[in-house]
Amino acid sequence: MVTGSHIPSDRNGIKFNKPSGEILKADEDGIRMQSVSVDDSLFAEAAGFVSPVTGKWDVSNVARDMYIARYLDVFPNDCLKGLRVAVYQHSAVGRDIILDIVRGLGADAEALGRSDTFIPVDTEAIRPEDVELAAKWAEKGVYDAIISTDGDSDRPLIADERGRWLRGDVAGILCAKYLGADSVSTPVSCNSAVEKSGYFKKVCRTRIGSPFVIESMNSESEGESDVIVVVGYEANGGFLINSNIPLFGKRLRALPTRDAVILHLSIILLAVSEGKTVSEIVAGLPRRYTASDRLENFSQEQSRTILDKLNTGDVTKDKAVVTDIFGKLCGNCCCLDRTDGVRMTFDSEEVIHLRPSGNAPEFRVYNEAATEDRVEELNTACLKVLIKMKEKN
Repeated sequence: MVTGSHIPSDRNGIKFNKPSGEILKADEDGIRMQSVSVDDSLFAEAAGFVSPVTGKWDVSNVARDMYIARYLDVFPNDCLKGLRVAVYQHSAVGRDIILDIVRGLGADAEALGRSDTFIPVDTEAIRPEDVELAAKWAEKGVYDAIISTDGDSDRPLIADERGRWLRGDVAGILCAKYLGADSVSTPVSCNSAVEKSGYFKKVCRTRIGSPFVIESMNSESEGESDVIVVVGYEANGGFLINSNIPLFGKRLRALPTRDAVILHLSIILLAVSEGKTVSEIVAGLPRRYTASDRLENFSQEQSRTILDKLNTGDVTKDKAVVTDIFGKLCGNCCCLDRTDGVRMTFDSEEVIHLRPSGNAPEFRVYNEAATEDRVEELNTACLKVLIKMKEKN
């Protein structure tokens, strides 16, 4: 599948799938071992086919209809009755599917912000324009939630009734709670409220990327007998289900790949079941806040140069280097986690996590702190430090 997601509009992503689901890291190794020969004359220097490829292809709605039925066949057709839901459509490929599902479950749903021009919505680094849009729409005071996705509609976005977008790693906790998860697999970059909440029997930390989350879920499903419902989520909001989950006297079948709609429905219905608003169920979580952003036009080589300074293999030395670089922001570094990139925890319990993007020339910065204002301040300050380090190199 060739796709445009949150990456710039002049680039494409490519994803491989097997009949059984997403490819995993072991499959990637096999793909790299293949020798593929392509005639260079097929391509122009301007990065496109020499001759325009024209033709007409039949469109199949089988997958679309199956996905919609996945929800309409399990959830009661009136479970969202009386709720007003805004669907921020922009250029997302699933924009109409999402609308059909929430309307099919009884919601009074309104389509907003539809665009015929590609918009690179990144669920981990929400654009200021999208923050402003959600706040503006929420001013009407008529929506219980605003929902959306990234461009290829596997990463969800949801805003509360006040138009505040939920972080993906917060939304994932709430979704897992609604589904009654026993085991949750989530990347090392995600909010520690998942452990502090006490909602789950087991939390497994992984490297960043859905293949790693899936591998962890598979291991959990094959393990302890008291682990019945196994799920996973990512900081980008992607939610994965590795078990057949009992709901409304039926079973929601496992779908171990990123699924946007289950997160939307679960959070809205969790709020309904507790007689609260979306903002109120978020407020019930432990007070840990995360923020992330990215520096664009940051090559893999530039990212590696910075990470190498913090990762010599000598833990004592590395902690001292981290404290020297970031000490004015967070104090003394007490812990380093190299599961994916470099994650630094300080005596203040604040976190700085640095990692190069896997599919774009970008450097990502993740932070965690005790207040929302502080984590945003810390994220901005870290970006400035990294810009200076890049300039020196």
